[in-house]
Amino acid sequence: MIETSADPALPPSRHPWLVLFALATGAFAIGTTEFAAMSLVPFFSRDLHITEPQAGHAISAYALGVVIGAPLIAVLAARINRRSLLLGLMALFALGNGLSAMAADYHSLLAFRFLSGVPHGAYFGIAALVAASLVPADKRTLSVALVMTGLTLATVIGVPLANWLGQDLGWRSGFAVVAALALMTVTLVALYAPSQPPAENASPMRELGALRREQVVLTLLTGAIGFGGLFCVYTYAASAMLEVTGLSPGTVPLMLGLFGIGMTAGNLFWAWLADRHQSRAVVLAMIELALALALYPFAIGHGWSLGIVVVLIGFGSGFGTILQSRLMDVAGDAQALAAAAHHSAFNAANALGPWLGGIALAAGYGYGATGWIGVGLSLAGLGLFLLAEMRRRGAQVGREKSPHFNANDPIPAQTGDRAR
Repeated sequence: MIETSADPALPPSRHPWLVLFALATGAFAIGTTEFAAMSLVPFFSRDLHITEPQAGHAISAYALGVVIGAPLIAVLAARINRRSLLLGLMALFALGNGLSAMAADYHSLLAFRFLSGVPHGAYFGIAALVAASLVPADKRTLSVALVMTGLTLATVIGVPLANWLGQDLGWRSGFAVVAALALMTVTLVALYAPSQPPAENASPMRELGALRREQVVLTLLTGAIGFGGLFCVYTYAASAMLEVTGLSPGTVPLMLGLFGIGMTAGNLFWAWLADRHQSRAVVLAMIELALALALYPFAIGHGWSLGIVVVLIGFGSGFGTILQSRLMDVAGDAQALAAAAHHSAFNAANALGPWLGGIALAAGYGYGATGWIGVGLSLAGLGLFLLAEMRRRGAQVGREKSPHFNANDPIPAQTGDRAR
């Protein structure tokens, strides 16, 4: 089970809301760079004299950094104080984005975006564990959602701001702002986050044990595939708005802000539902996302219809927070790796979606095709989650048939939804 504030090994914070605010500020910085980079694709592709599919490689490079960095850091840093680890991760994130703002060419931009992505997943994973340790178990998903609200608000405020700056001051300013936000996070975490030393038996090998758990692997695959549809559409959304919908450049940030509004509302709503019915919330959210992506090709021709669909796509994306909470349930004592690996999976989707979308665009299928690819990826992710649920329920039936079964015993956390 994940440690909570009741665990004597974790000193309670005197200012839990300030801790959540500090952690959410880091999420805001990460969300701004992750999504703003997609909205800046038309600008740095022109400045660096590359095609938009090539510019999309910078998005994939960042995602690759997350995919590699999250599990690697979680394992190697198993015995590092969580507060110290958060400070180091944010400092590295600030460095990567500062260098991205100074990238001289396509290849250096790829390298710096990769570096920026390395601390991303580990930061979110450790931040989620710290947030969950501050509240009772039945409020865990919501506490994680409040941290993740920093990311979703980034799509409402940070991304439009970075896009406006990119248009007026050049795309480099967008990365510079993120570097400044990361340094602000370092200060806030240093001031407010509690010192949380690792468990006495923490070790890299214990963390690696998470990958031997079937439910962990299936949950990670759900995110890696299911979120690909969102990123397939979002990466090329700014270009589609300019070239197909016919929006003016100044309107694009407002449209991206609508996505953020939907994402923020969905993040909080699905987290609220998940603290009551975890599996049901995941299924409903993934179905809603698939339906919204199916509407995208039809809505792309008109600003008003596209605005509605963009909100719906953002709303459906809130199932990511639930998967984070589910991993805390099924990971046993390998919490750090499972929590960080969720963001590796999330950014595997961030690499997969733009790559498949780029193939479709290069083949001449048009921006609407990204919506259909998104539907396929979302439904594939849903299928993986339903498989995980079938396996979980099968394991539970087997447990109940055991001669040692006691109906009054709590359901082990690693088998699925939390015991009520």
